[in-house]
Amino acid sequence: MTAVMEGLVAHTVETPRLAAHVIEREAAAARRTLVLVHGNVSSSLFWQPTMLALPSDVRALAIDLRGFGGSATLPVDATRGVRDFSDDVVSVLETLGTGPVDLVGWSMGGGVVMQLLIDRPDLVRSLTLVAPVSPYGFGGTAAGGRLLRDDWAGTGAGGANPAFVAALAAGDTSADEPVSPRSVFRTAYVAAGSEPQVLEDLWVESMLSTATGVDNYPGDAVEAEGWPGFGPGERGVLNSMAPRWFDTTGIVAVEQKVPVLWIRGDQDAIVSDTSFFDLNHLGALGAIPGWPGAEEAPAQPMIAQTREVLDAYADAGGEYREVVFEGCGHSPHLERPGAFLDALVEHLG
Repeated sequence: MTAVMEGLVAHTVETPRLAAHVIEREAAAARRTLVLVHGNVSSSLFWQPTMLALPSDVRALAIDLRGFGGSATLPVDATRGVRDFSDDVVSVLETLGTGPVDLVGWSMGGGVVMQLLIDRPDLVRSLTLVAPVSPYGFGGTAAGGRLLRDDWAGTGAGGANPAFVAALAAGDTSADEPVSPRSVFRTAYVAAGSEPQVLEDLWVESMLSTATGVDNYPGDAVEAEGWPGFGPGERGVLNSMAPRWFDTTGIVAVEQKVPVLWIRGDQDAIVSDTSFFDLNHLGALGAIPGWPGAEEAPAQPMIAQTREVLDAYADAGGEYREVVFEGCGHSPHLERPGAFLDALVEHLG
């Protein structure tokens, strides 16, 4: 792992569940603690510029999830959804004795913090969702979370590009191939025309910290009758977000409602109603042969699903605000750092 940026410290927190790598921005007289949870194929390194720009009275903790960054590489039990991750975060908070915190979750991390709110609302003061995975999981569902196929075909670890997984495992830092981590960062993590390249080597290093294999990224796959012939197994990262196991719509029923901020870019290639990581959308574009058509395999309306669940959350007594950045991709905190920070600080109040 690289040395952290000046003004931050890195340390290992030994919890009953795992040895967790944590980057911290200390505050002498902290009025609240902000906890930042990264997404898939990334780590706490992505949060450093945000942490440094926070008001001086905010303590910030960025936690590496298991199998990412400097935290222990432990198996991911996908049958628990993302609870292995959220329980790990809880174990860090309890070990550090933080009390209630403000949670920020990016992409998969958005699912992790939603799950944490469901299971441990006593630890949450507010929630910020940054380009979050749909509360119904990734792939395989239609409007209202309706499951497209009983075998969850087309979701989970089988959808990972083997060449990308191999590039991660090999530590490929080049941009020679479209599936190299650097190329994927440029085409999927940020929108065309974005310029976070000043720290691109750091972002690629963060991506390459991902542990690969059936117990981690991407996980295992099983055969399915539906197109394209595979479904989610019981192990690994991508299966933990498959609709077979993942469902964070339970936030609607949480009695202790907290304010929610939802930040996203309108050019997100990963989480959108036309995601280039949704096999049904790729099938419709002709990128994957044998697509059975829109009636059987429509693209997942991820944004519409998230808004639907947050509307229900508000109707049940909660509150949320949606902030959309034009021309921004999957990484608002990198692509629109000033506007992102303004929205976050206003949310923290």
